[in-house]
Amino acid sequence: MFSKHMNHTVTEPFLVRALLIVLSIVALFLIIGMPIIVVFTEAFSKGYHAYIADILDPYAISAIKLTLLVVAIAVPFNLIFGVVASWAITKFEFAGKHFLITLIDLPFSVSPVISGLIYVILFGAHSIFSDWLSEHNLQIVFAVPGIVLATIFVTFPFVAREIIPLMQEQGTEEEEAAILLGASGLQTFWRVTLPNISWALVYGVLLCTARAMGEYGAVSVVSGHIKGETMTIPLHVEVLYNEYNFTAAFAVASILSLMALLTLIVKWIVEKHFHSSNQST
Repeated sequence: MFSKHMNHTVTEPFLVRALLIVLSIVALFLIIGMPIIVVFTEAFSKGYHAYIADILDPYAISAIKLTLLVVAIAVPFNLIFGVVASWAITKFEFAGKHFLITLIDLPFSVSPVISGLIYVILFGAHSIFSDWLSEHNLQIVFAVPGIVLATIFVTFPFVAREIIPLMQEQGTEEEEAAILLGASGLQTFWRVTLPNISWALVYGVLLCTARAMGEYGAVSVVSGHIKGETMTIPLHVEVLYNEYNFTAAFAVASILSLMALLTLIVKWIVEKHFHSSNQST
């Protein structure tokens, strides 16, 4: 059935192609599909009413609210930074350009736990900023600002890394033509650059959102694990699991899974529209 859609340049025998496809599907089911099924099975193991009670627990509600708050701050920040950095890197030549690209990629190579420790060292009780923070009654570590900073650091590259290659491939000809025709820099961005990178931008935002919702390592270091105050969904799930409250842990984890699935569905829709628009041009 799937042979109708095969690329004619593919030379592998039918059995080889079928075996590779079946192995891919089986591997995806074992690695991704089965854990998701287990999460929802365990979440509803004590019935629907117990599931709702676990979800409506005040600490669970607090964790969900904090997670959404962190996402609402971190993702727009990275969206603005990603567009600005990508514009600077692809449209201008300046000293330190390659160093800036390396810095953008840094969160990919640094463990999230290390990034959390960096903020503890910078803003903790014995840091160089501790006296100034105390004088101004500001708390970064073991508070919401530290969680936001750690999440921003971890999700830093996702938007920029999606649109930089696309903007490099598109070059500067269209922007130069718009400027020659009298458009201002802002008009050029809104009417020429932004439409060309819109789908990649949405794709990067979705990846950034998914990672921000599920971030654990960096947030765990800077949060202090204060129930009802600095616990995001992943941290709340860990605490419930360590307290042997497995059903509640899986119930809250199912909320995170639903958020991730929703993000993947939107990502799939974006990819479908992106490929359709590419084929039509």
